[in-house]
Amino acid sequence: MALTSVSNVIRTKLDVRNYSPKEVPWEDKLSILDAGRMAGSGMNSQHWRFILLDKREDLQKLADISITGKWVSGANFAVVVLTDSRYAWHLLDAGRAITNMMLEAWSRGIVSCICTGYNEEALRNWLKIPPTLAVAGFVGFGYPAKRIIGRKNRMPLEQIAYYGRFGEPIKR
Repeated sequence: MALTSVSNVIRTKLDVRNYSPKEVPWEDKLSILDAGRMAGSGMNSQHWRFILLDKREDLQKLADISITGKWVSGANFAVVVLTDSRYAWHLLDAGRAITNMMLEAWSRGIVSCICTGYNEEALRNWLKIPPTLAVAGFVGFGYPAKRIIGRKNRMPLEQIAYYGRFGEPIKR
């Protein structure tokens, strides 16, 4: 399923942790990484780095060192996102890259979920991550194990957006 409307992708995209064993084509993996590369960054620093893991044993090891991402062992592949913490905005920029990757995946019928709970020291040692880079998290990707419908439970815009000043309701 190729979703073409950005608005439709944003409004239907869900985080999914259950994956089918169907292989994601290499070209789709590269397109997802490239979407991360195309994200904006403060001062155009482009300081993020991505490590793609798609071997079964690597995904299992990633799950083993994860606190909240045991589900990644069932993913088809994962991307570990690194960022240069010397930039004050590094986590914001990493989030921009991660969002691009997740939206690109969804537009291709590939689901994903982000994980930020892991043993960072074990992850650094295993993947030989240099001390100059911070780990922003990892994202698991794959085809969904079952048919999903992109419905979100979100607060109304009027509860989270204000006009002019905090507390001034926005009107539709």
